[in-house]
Amino acid sequence: MAKKLAVIGAGLMGSGIAQVSAQAGWEVVLRDVTDEALRRGTDGIKASYDKFVSKGKLEAADAEAAFARISTTTDLDAAADADFVVEAVFEDVDTKREIFRTLDGLVKDGTILASNTSAIPITKIAAATRRPERVVGTHFFSPVPMMQLCELVRGHKTSDETLAAAREFAEGVGKTCIVVNRDVAGFVTTRLISALVVEAAKLYESGVATAEDIDIACKLGFGHAMGPLATADLTGVDILTHATDNIYTECQDEKFAPPELMRRMVDAGDLGRKSGQGFYRY
Repeated sequence: MAKKLAVIGAGLMGSGIAQVSAQAGWEVVLRDVTDEALRRGTDGIKASYDKFVSKGKLEAADAEAAFARISTTTDLDAAADADFVVEAVFEDVDTKREIFRTLDGLVKDGTILASNTSAIPITKIAAATRRPERVVGTHFFSPVPMMQLCELVRGHKTSDETLAAAREFAEGVGKTCIVVNRDVAGFVTTRLISALVVEAAKLYESGVATAEDIDIACKLGFGHAMGPLATADLTGVDILTHATDNIYTECQDEKFAPPELMRRMVDAGDLGRKSGQGFYRY
């Protein structure tokens, strides 16, 4: 019998996690607060499967079978019989804690509760439950079907068994894992990209170099596939500003304080690719 996964949040990350998990054989229930959000999520999954089929990377029958393993709901109670739950909602600690508090009262004793947070300490989320030893971070990367990395984060009370189960899950859906053994805000990857984006934005803001030249320097000088300002546009200037703010609030390290330019871009709605304007015009 296939194991059951509940994914909470049908946005870009949640739908991507649902997609790769269904393809790996999990029975997936995808939950969001509105039918419209769920429709957008499943439309994105279907389009992604179709693209893989058209490129010969996935058989049409396998794509159909995977898509059939995904059900949707607006009811959080649907997670009650899940073996593994991944939360992938907006990066707000109070929202996440409330979801985990509710899930804790719904799911089976052995169920593992995972968060896809990119910056919020897992310990803060786990403290909302009576099972902090069974809470873990599973930080996937966007777009989930393409990106190979999953950052596993051990909270202060996460057990070895929970971490091992999270690794088995992530590797089972095709990801390579790194382990964050100390639950610092931003973990490894978000701290690295946040520090780089903040410094790149400061260089651009102060007129040291153009956005294009800063990104070219990182691509050709350091071998990065994409420059930090283009990465900010792809991720969302608002999302990165929020993430760096979370890290700065936690550790008070000035290198994570978003420059005024990034805050003003968010105020103006220049959020990157999704708005048509960020550090670049799209």
